[in-house]
Amino acid sequence: MPYIKKIDKEKYRDVIEDLRLTPKTPTGEINYLITVILLKSLGSGYNYQRINDLIGALECCKLEFTRRITAPYEENKIKENGDVYDYSVPSV
Repeated sequence: MPYIKKIDKEKYRDVIEDLRLTPKTPTGEINYLITVILLKSLGSGYNYQRINDLIGALECCKLEFTRRITAPYEENKIKENGDVYDYSVPSV
């Protein structure tokens, strides 16, 4: 999870501040930034375990982003527009 100690967050303060320019194309610029971070994290002499750890970190980031950002957004849209699952959901 992205919840690290404050002292550890300090190491990344300057890098995060340099990201004040918001990427315009998530599929391009954000993908590029994430890829560069992953490549730098691999270092030299990487192995399956390191690759697997990075993929795990990506998956956890995706899941936490979904839980904290996407789910509340979708709940709001359900309230605004109605729930598609109220329409003819087959029973189990």
